[in-house]
Amino acid sequence: MTSDRTQMIRLGSLAGYPFEGPRVLGGWTPPASAAVFAILYRADPDGKPHDYAVIDVDHADNLAAAGLPFGHPRAKCWERRAGNKWNLHICTYEVPGGLPSHREQITQELIAIYRPGCAPDQYDQKWEDEWIGSYRAPTAGPLTTTRDPGGTEQTS
Repeated sequence: MTSDRTQMIRLGSLAGYPFEGPRVLGGWTPPASAAVFAILYRADPDGKPHDYAVIDVDHADNLAAAGLPFGHPRAKCWERRAGNKWNLHICTYEVPGGLPSHREQITQELIAIYRPGCAPDQYDQKWEDEWIGSYRAPTAGPLTTTRDPGGTEQTS
């Protein structure tokens, strides 16, 4: 739940997902809740203090048991990418009514979009025709009427 004092960042395509944060990872206490989380850092904190780079995305059934902040298996990769552990930030998204499969799907989508360097797996955003098949629909064809410069309709 966000309040007026809670920062929020949107990650993902189109409207995105409303993540809480970013917060400095070193000063953050993980709640005992299920969520998707993204690890970020600021590449140019002086010149562009509001620009973050996504270096990892993951999810957990219980953030408090996931080894966060620095006991996570990929924490050393995060520190190398960010330069130091105090340049690391986290944002979280507690998926409303979300099951582990929903969190996994969101995680894979965000990895496909941001291609974070510390994520062990990478995913493509691309769909192949054989995955969903192709189809034709009458609504996908050209318009059946045209307008002349005078504004009257003509049938094709």
